[in-house]
Amino acid sequence: MEVNSVIIQENIEKAKKSDQVAFTFLLDFFWNEVYGFMLKRTENETDTDDIVIETFAKAFDKIATYNPEYGFNTWLIAIAKNVHIDMLRKKKTSLFVDISDDEDHKAYSVVDETNSAEDELIIEQNLAQLLLYIKKLKPAYQEVIQMRYFQEMTYQEMADQNNEPLNNIKIKLLRAKKLLAAIITEK
Repeated sequence: MEVNSVIIQENIEKAKKSDQVAFTFLLDFFWNEVYGFMLKRTENETDTDDIVIETFAKAFDKIATYNPEYGFNTWLIAIAKNVHIDMLRKKKTSLFVDISDDEDHKAYSVVDETNSAEDELIIEQNLAQLLLYIKKLKPAYQEVIQMRYFQEMTYQEMADQNNEPLNNIKIKLLRAKKLLAAIITEK
């Protein structure tokens, strides 16, 4: 079957009505284009995987706001660019260097980013709460969250271990993240 703009628009309309098959179709059809674009920008496969997954998650959350006057791929690329910018902002390090006129009084200060005992306690409590939220998910979703974020496996490693196609893993992780966000938001 040849995919044309009519079929794409039909699937977008179905996706607006929460049709999971339409979501899967759109993800499969546009994944390589968005992935290729972001890989050229990041030159890092792991970051690109994360950006593209986040892009589709945001796109599917906000699909009702999509304006059909513009190409769906253009809309996805714009979202991907914004996700990438957000990721870069988060990765910036805090390194401050003071250089005075007097060579003898150069001061270099590096911000101490180690956690205090109080910070560690808060992190442990938040992690414990997060684990409780994760346990509310179906086992298949718990597994992909565990593999990706606690075992730090790549999408390909997850697919190989579960004997599933790569796109199934991506979709499963996307759904797991959305369900987990909904559970957390309820509380």
